[in-house]
Amino acid sequence: MAGAVLGQPSLVARARAGRTAAPARACVRTTNAAVPKHFMRLSAPLDLKPRMKAMRTRVGFGDTEVMPQRRRPATFNLPQGAARRSVVRMCGIIGIFKQEGNAAAEVYEALLCLQHRGQDSAGMVTYEDSEGRFREVKDNGLVKDVFDKEKMEYLSGSTGIGHVRYPTAGSSSAQEAQPFFVNSPLGIYLIHNGNLTNTDYLRQSITRGDTFTRHLRTQSDSEVLLNVFADELQQSHINDPNNDLIEQVFEACKATMEKVEGAYSVIQVINQVGMFAYRDPHGIRPLVLGKRSSVYGNEWCVASEDCAFGPIGFERVRDINPGEALLVTPSGAIISRQCVTANLNPCIFEYIYLARPDSVLNDISVYEFQLSLGRKLAKRIEEMGIIDEVDMVVPVPDGSRPAAIEIAAMLNKPYREGLVKNRYVGRTFIMPDQRLRELSVRRKLNAMTTVFKDKCVLLVDDSIVRGTTMTQIVNMVREAGAKKVFLASASPPVKYPNVYGVDLPSKKEFIANNLTEEEVGRVLGADLLIYQTIEDLIEVGKEHNPRINTFDASCFDAHYVTDNITEEFLFQLEQKGRGKRQFKSGPVGGGGAGAAKGAEQSYCGETQAADEAEMNPARAARQLLRPLRLVWTEDRRGRGGLVQRNVRRLHLGCLLAASWLPLGCIAAERVPTAPRVPGPPGGGAGAAKGAEQSYCGETQAADEAEMNPATDARGSWGTWEAEDRGRGQSEAT
Repeated sequence: MAGAVLGQPSLVARARAGRTAAPARACVRTTNAAVPKHFMRLSAPLDLKPRMKAMRTRVGFGDTEVMPQRRRPATFNLPQGAARRSVVRMCGIIGIFKQEGNAAAEVYEALLCLQHRGQDSAGMVTYEDSEGRFREVKDNGLVKDVFDKEKMEYLSGSTGIGHVRYPTAGSSSAQEAQPFFVNSPLGIYLIHNGNLTNTDYLRQSITRGDTFTRHLRTQSDSEVLLNVFADELQQSHINDPNNDLIEQVFEACKATMEKVEGAYSVIQVINQVGMFAYRDPHGIRPLVLGKRSSVYGNEWCVASEDCAFGPIGFERVRDINPGEALLVTPSGAIISRQCVTANLNPCIFEYIYLARPDSVLNDISVYEFQLSLGRKLAKRIEEMGIIDEVDMVVPVPDGSRPAAIEIAAMLNKPYREGLVKNRYVGRTFIMPDQRLRELSVRRKLNAMTTVFKDKCVLLVDDSIVRGTTMTQIVNMVREAGAKKVFLASASPPVKYPNVYGVDLPSKKEFIANNLTEEEVGRVLGADLLIYQTIEDLIEVGKEHNPRINTFDASCFDAHYVTDNITEEFLFQLEQKGRGKRQFKSGPVGGGGAGAAKGAEQSYCGETQAADEAEMNPARAARQLLRPLRLVWTEDRRGRGGLVQRNVRRLHLGCLLAASWLPLGCIAAERVPTAPRVPGPPGGGAGAAKGAEQSYCGETQAADEAEMNPATDARGSWGTWEAEDRGRGQSEAT
């Protein structure tokens, strides 16, 4: 919990325990992770810039060129304080067909409009039918950082697809950035938004096939989906070689939909066929078709949200239906087919948090939906009998503004912007010190004393999931002079995992898990907390589109629209931590998954470390390498526990190891003193996996992951001894 004091149980833990416990006498332990051997024992600055690399491969019936580019540490992806409050985003996809000219510039502009759906990586592929050639650029980072002038000039072709990603399956490695490619049959590129729920079964079926097998290079479910489609296309050709190629593609899509379960909105570019888009039979994730007229004929665009259409001159035509596949041929003709029987069950969380307010999804305006949520919530606030106490309504920027505006109007109260966001603060490196963690949020948001002083304020947020940042916001508002702070959430309490593409895999992450509304309010430090009801939420959706009988609201009510979600599946999902860096088990008392999990659990007793695990470790290592004149160590002074003291040199290995922790930094945790614990505090295969993802983004780091980092760690790090009488000591080796 961000509002907890380092060394004390979190507020959530104390609330669940029903008491406020005094902190146990503690020592500070620095948790490290091991790193590759060639990073160890260096005393000079290390040049991590890789060499220029180019690749051109003849594949199937088309050429694929990978843009020669300098591999650099990708954009630093840490939580942005209050801007990215509780939940990580999903993915955004865009595909454009033009009759003449290059599509790359317009794909770029559209990706900027979809950047809110993912900030981890960006990728683009263009295709020129006359040449039968693909050109690809992808890397970790924001759109503006991945694509420069040289790369944009390289991406020639009249058809282009683009993707922005936040990892919800697999890891945050640059290798797993989309688009994905298979060379057989034909040559196919794919981009995907959503999450498959039978990935393990599909992976086994295509890697251990009866006739032939396919090799998967990543853990991404998107690569699995691509290979399932490619496998079905090849089988369709084997079954009827004389059948029309377009018919084979639609038959392959139908077979894929019958086999794949979960949420998927997909755009593909198929050599000799065209741009191909399809949507899962439940329509969980959005997919919209746009059109533009030119002197050469009609041009087409398919995107996650139609907010991407306006800046590039396309007009919204319609949503692609659930279970529908749509092909744009090289001549610009549209061929559409309903592949399977379907029923529209869109994710209602799209309208609350994920989509931009200027989008229209499934014939529902996101902005109008959020206004309606405000009206429903205003009625609940009236029922609570606090209207006379409320002096003004203040939104938590930015997503809650429509609801807050409507609440203020319904209650006849002033609407004020009391929280100002600094939009020029980059993603901050979350430090282990509690004060620095709070500072990172305060740099992003500032509470205005002139607004809050001596006022009773109603704060409105679009959703409260983990509550880590909301606690700090409430504290800031009180420090700015507010007499009372009431909280209103435009969504119901999030209590259950989302399995369809939003990275909410664990109930333990949710502040509302096993707590009443009143208890959550106390944890957040509010005088009163008011949630939207599930019934009102669903009613709003049906008011705006009566044709939708059932929304997917599984994160609120645990009703999953697909039939394969079991308790066993949810348990495995929670253990794997979808979208997080995967750690293998390490030595007892040492690193590996134990150290990583321990660091995650020690972060004020909360799993906010899951968010921080998505950062780019290479960037962190580069920042930490600068002060090579210093070293971090701890010493004993009296009986109060370990304290930090000034030292002379920084151990390079410690810094690099720290950059691969899930917390992305040296995670200081307070733990009760205990008997002797064997083994080093860090290391394990988890660090090796981090090395694979961070070592300049190159895939040769896979070899390094095979080593035993714990052995080298024992010779390079300190060992920890906790004496039986309750005194701890850190010994540097």
